[in-house]
Amino acid sequence: MGSIVGKDSALKLLRLLVVIATIALMGLPAHAIGLIRDAEIEQALRQLAKPVFRSAGFGSSRIRILVIDNPKLNAFVVDSNHVFIHSGLIMRLHRPEALQAVIAHELAHIANGHLTRRATNARVAGRVTAIGMALAAAAAVSGNGEAAIGLAAGTNSAATRRFFAHTRAEEASADQSALRYMATAGIDPAAMTDILEIFRGQEALQPGRQDPYARSHPLSQDRLRAVKGYVAGYKKRTKPTTPEAQYWYDRMSAKLSGFLRNPRYVLRRPESKGAGEIATLRRAIAYHKTPNLKKATKELNALIKMRPRDPYYHELKGQIFLEGRQFNAAVASYKQALALAPREPLIEAGLGRALLAQGSAGAAKQALSILRRARSRDPDDPQLLRSLALAHAKNGQNALASVATAERYLILGRPSDAALHAKRAAGALPRGSSGWLRAQDVLSAADAAPKRKKKRK
Repeated sequence: MGSIVGKDSALKLLRLLVVIATIALMGLPAHAIGLIRDAEIEQALRQLAKPVFRSAGFGSSRIRILVIDNPKLNAFVVDSNHVFIHSGLIMRLHRPEALQAVIAHELAHIANGHLTRRATNARVAGRVTAIGMALAAAAAVSGNGEAAIGLAAGTNSAATRRFFAHTRAEEASADQSALRYMATAGIDPAAMTDILEIFRGQEALQPGRQDPYARSHPLSQDRLRAVKGYVAGYKKRTKPTTPEAQYWYDRMSAKLSGFLRNPRYVLRRPESKGAGEIATLRRAIAYHKTPNLKKATKELNALIKMRPRDPYYHELKGQIFLEGRQFNAAVASYKQALALAPREPLIEAGLGRALLAQGSAGAAKQALSILRRARSRDPDDPQLLRSLALAHAKNGQNALASVATAERYLILGRPSDAALHAKRAAGALPRGSSGWLRAQDVLSAADAAPKRKKKRK
């Protein structure tokens, strides 16, 4: 899997990102606030969401669906351009229609204007990016304190609870809109009850024992009856699950379970048996995690034989070689992947890391060019920033390496370290240059962090 990371024009996004890094993520452990950035998983989500986007009237490129690395069951939106889903919820579902129902429901919150009606959201919209709010929320529901959201929103704890919580009326409205989206797209609306049944009974539990979805999406018996009534009265014939939807759902599920579950458990599962593509993918990842490079490579070669022009299998092979310290083989596999998907920044980032691992001056020069291009397309990835800093350093650009390092520390919630590197960079770069401006953004955000924290004491 690509990377699990905490999250303009490149400069514009950076200015927003550095603000949320110190406000939303300050003081939170990195393991609690990660996004799963993986080209194959994000492609699967795009494929599954496509019919729902179309029926809801959204363009396919307007809204990004991102996965938060969190075992708790949750999905939410904080702005009109992103849907966030916890990995735990995806792995709990059993069919693509159920995941499409989750997406449809969250899109309905956007389409119905539920976000813009929140006073809290209006106050923070100009200061905080969606990714920062999402990661702060994930940290909070993981037991890292309501202060995570409180810092991000700049409000008291009661207001922050309301920020991510919908009213029962909003939930009923979103259900009805989502059911229409699904019906229009020919997706079985009964899948909506799959989601509601998962959380049935959650509201009877103490708040600390509830999954966050139950707290932010209140479920009432009236709401459940309304959804079941719609499904019972639905007269149109739904289409069977399309092979494409089932295929991408299975690939995504295989990759998530392979990387996030115990490899021995994965290998014992019935779905990991046999010669089929998805079973082979599960085994390849599980053997890689064991680790057993020889067996993992054998399974990957079988996958590539099945689908020789699939960029994501070549990318996975590159990752397995890179983590197995077979650097030349990793570069070759990543280059094949990039040739098949030339505009995929997550694959570019992988190739950059592999080139840096090779260690030669020529490879470092190639890596810098590739990583800079990847960052221009996807500036949200701290792992990419780490590689970019190393590439700058290997090419004798130490001041720019300090800028990238400062940005990375800021995203990881370490403003003091970020300021240290930003000052070093600002003193060595020409005043007014792009790198100098980036360093100033980091310094401004780092300087604001203790002041905001002090005001809450």
